[in-house]
Amino acid sequence: MTEMLSQAQRSPQERTALYQLLRDAANRCEQCGLCRSRKNVVVGEGSLTSRIMFVGEGPGEVEDNSGRPFVGPAGQLLTRILEAAKFSRDDVYITNIVKCRPPNNRVPEIEEVLSCQRWLEAQIALLQPQIIVCLGNTPLKWFLHGTEGITKMRGRWFTWRGAALMPMFHPSYLLRNQSRERGGPKDLTWRDIQEIRQRYESLRG
Repeated sequence: MTEMLSQAQRSPQERTALYQLLRDAANRCEQCGLCRSRKNVVVGEGSLTSRIMFVGEGPGEVEDNSGRPFVGPAGQLLTRILEAAKFSRDDVYITNIVKCRPPNNRVPEIEEVLSCQRWLEAQIALLQPQIIVCLGNTPLKWFLHGTEGITKMRGRWFTWRGAALMPMFHPSYLLRNQSRERGGPKDLTWRDIQEIRQRYESLRG
């Protein structure tokens, strides 16, 4: 599927049709044990023509119930972060490394990530984002394969297959760390999203 998507001529109609094929295939996926406990496959949401993609870890309970990514408490905070930088959710594309909820919101196991990565690869091939934002450690490790954690890697630009990539704290981490002091997680996230906005504006120019 990834090869088909990457070679497609993407008129808006073709892009929409190919995305529906991707969603339909992902909704039938039973490649790992997460399929046995899920309520919904949470593929992603947002603009299919966006130049920017946000990638989190996996759906939580609210997302599993609704079939939409980042709509629980962490997702509501992400929406506020985006709005503070003059993004709307309609401007961007939001997805996760795994598309089914891990039990009790645990970190996805490596086998689950490997089984699910075909869908993320297909999404990237179809959308061809110019900016990718990794929300937290799980997507950071998938994209960059490093041993350093998000605390050391956030706020730095990397190049990934021609796209500009920045790691940023996951909103759930910010919910657990409410301090607004200078140099704290929320302050750093504000700096990061402003930097991302500037890079986004440079693409539009």
